[in-house]
Amino acid sequence: MIVDLATRSEHQHGETPPLMRIEGLTVEFPNRSREPGAPRRFRAVDGLSLEIRPGEVLGLVGESGSGKTTVGKALLRLYEPAGGRVWFRDTDITHLSERRLKPYRRNLQMIFQDPLASLNPRHTVGRALEIPLLLHRICKRSEVRGAVDRILSEVGLSPTLRDRFPHELSGGQLQRVAIGRALTLSPALIVADEAVSKLDVSVRAQILNLFKEVQERLGLSLLFITHDLHVARYLCHRIGVMYFGKLVELAPTETLFTSPRHPYTQALLGTLDKDLELAERDEGFVIGEDLGAANEGCRYYNRCEIRTARCRIAHPPLERVEREHDIACYERGSSFPAERQAKS
Repeated sequence: MIVDLATRSEHQHGETPPLMRIEGLTVEFPNRSREPGAPRRFRAVDGLSLEIRPGEVLGLVGESGSGKTTVGKALLRLYEPAGGRVWFRDTDITHLSERRLKPYRRNLQMIFQDPLASLNPRHTVGRALEIPLLLHRICKRSEVRGAVDRILSEVGLSPTLRDRFPHELSGGQLQRVAIGRALTLSPALIVADEAVSKLDVSVRAQILNLFKEVQERLGLSLLFITHDLHVARYLCHRIGVMYFGKLVELAPTETLFTSPRHPYTQALLGTLDKDLELAERDEGFVIGEDLGAANEGCRYYNRCEIRTARCRIAHPPLERVEREHDIACYERGSSFPAERQAKS
């Protein structure tokens, strides 16, 4: 049974420096389009700036192709940024070599959408958990078995499963193993990419409660990437809304759900009674539309009902409109009078 959001204590912030700071992050890939005049590179993430605070769960939501997963992988240097900077604590890790990056790998872990695909099918559960412990010299070889058993118990699994292979486990058990593997190194930050999207509803609730319990007990930071707006509302302290590589709104969770300011966020929250990933497959379901890489205007221009001429000239910057609430919208930005914003 998922505990109501109101029972969660208010997240404290602003007292310590951010755990991770992203400034103008840009990630590009080769463009496979054969259309005449198409640019050679496709910009999946475009100038994103964001902070992840110690001990917080920051959610990233948006449609497929919005760049959520790319952001998560770029922060862990699984993708090489084309521009911008990524700071972990006081170190710029943006372009560190693999050798210099290795000491930071222990603190930066990822949980993937498909745990079966992320686990070596030839390795038992025990071996999957042993490898990071030995690779990073977390404990002596003689202590590894006991450490593996403790990890399994911490994620709600019996130590007897250590000798099972991934294909012998259920989806929920596999995700618990994946969570356990990430926790073996006592990381400071975990990126969870659609980590409950493939699970049945009842199992999903159990894994979400596990995420919540582990995060609060260990005080680690979590970047939670999800299609499911209900999941984001339950688990996250703050939520960022992405649209075609841009961050268009960022706010504390309840503020975002009760007072969304950006037109895209309002449209996105209109899908709350649907599964967003399934809704995207329905014919005619289009929240937004890409203007193409050559267009410099607001990404949401073609679908926006409050657009003006300047919206086509340049994408609006992310501005603070009130405490903890940032949006990228000329018509609802902080440069407008408060009474006009209230009416929007």
